Amino acid sequence: MTRPEHELRSFGRRRGRTLSARQQHLLDEVLPKLALPLADAAPEPIGQLFPHAPQDVWLEIGFGGGEHLIWQAQANADVGLIGCEVFEEGVVKVLSAVDTLGLRNVRVSDEDARAVLRWLPPASLARAFILFPDPWPKRKHVKRRLINPALLDELARAMRPGAELRIATDIGDYLRTILMAFRGHAGFRWLADTPDDWRVRGDDWPQTRYEAKAVREGRRRYFLRFRRV
Repeated sequence: MTRPEHELRSFGRRRGRTLSARQQHLLDEVLPKLALPLADAAPEPIGQLFPHAPQDVWLEIGFGGGEHLIWQAQANADVGLIGCEVFEEGVVKVLSAVDTLGLRNVRVSDEDARAVLRWLPPASLARAFILFPDPWPKRKHVKRRLINPALLDELARAMRPGAELRIATDIGDYLRTILMAFRGHAGFRWLADTPDDWRVRGDDWPQTRYEAKAVREGRRRYFLRFRRV
């Protein structure tokens, strides 16, 4: 599935340190069993991706080290989790956890999440997560931020009415970018009545390593929830 010509890359590098033999084994042997068949038409319903048809399917875009994805998979055995991450070390962390814990409700893609969104059938997701996306802090790079009106269009198509979208950031300027994108989009409603609704992380929203880093460095965190309408 090709990327539209106008679509800028929203992530940095794909690879870091040289992988160990076990990590390479996970990429070579485990990833092909869990990867999404993006070259083929998506199954309908999308729950057919999993060995046992789940009640709902959730998507996490940019799962990083996988702490949140694996926590949700363990806490919600009746839900199918699709995780997207392009950074190789993050992918192998999740593959290792899935392999070690014997999880059967996780599928993984190391492709651009926007390609996955375009591949998914309409109204197939019950929940989606974008937690601490790359902030692209330099002014000249702001246009590369993942969350923008075009992404919201793709999410609105793939999420069913009533589905929940959760977004977290620790960058105040990115928060402004996010809220401005949603302000002009009719497909979502911000679920915030009081300040605690976006200042306090819910009990079913575990901390990631990126949030822990923000805490150590004294940055405020923002936890946003939106409903697909």
